[in-house]
Amino acid sequence: MIEMKVMGIALDTRTGSPIVVLNDLENRRALPIWIGSAEASAIIRKIEDIPSGRPMTHDLFVDMANKSEYKITKVEINDVNDQTYFSTIYMYNEELKKEIQIDSRPSDAIAIALRADVPIFVTANVLAVGVVSTDVEKDEQEAQEFKNFIKDIKPSDFEKLLKKNFESDQ
Repeated sequence: MIEMKVMGIALDTRTGSPIVVLNDLENRRALPIWIGSAEASAIIRKIEDIPSGRPMTHDLFVDMANKSEYKITKVEINDVNDQTYFSTIYMYNEELKKEIQIDSRPSDAIAIALRADVPIFVTANVLAVGVVSTDVEKDEQEAQEFKNFIKDIKPSDFEKLLKKNFESDQ
């Protein structure tokens, strides 16, 4: 799993739909997720630290969690199916040593994670489907380094490596 952070909200120029953009901690990969207007507003309000006269839904959820025996520990965007993303909010009860998982839309999970100040993780299968590179120069450099590495490999190198690993397992 890769930890990611919210970079901001963008608008799809074709449809006008809001998109939350997550970046990995190295700013090498971005994951755009199309979300609803209300959730975009909730995320922007937290990013911009815009106060609300009364608790909004995500604030209410976090407040209820804080007043319960369970604490929000992380959120995870863990699946994608036909361009629909799925996520889970993780909560933990220290006294019972028990974790519960709550199914959530990613937009709600992200809004809650921002308010609870907990990490946002994305699974490899989700990244494989939706991630966009944000550092083309670094990608090209790594690709060239890999090409240089494999052009000098001989079959006997694998044999030596396998033999060394086999001996270390004995």
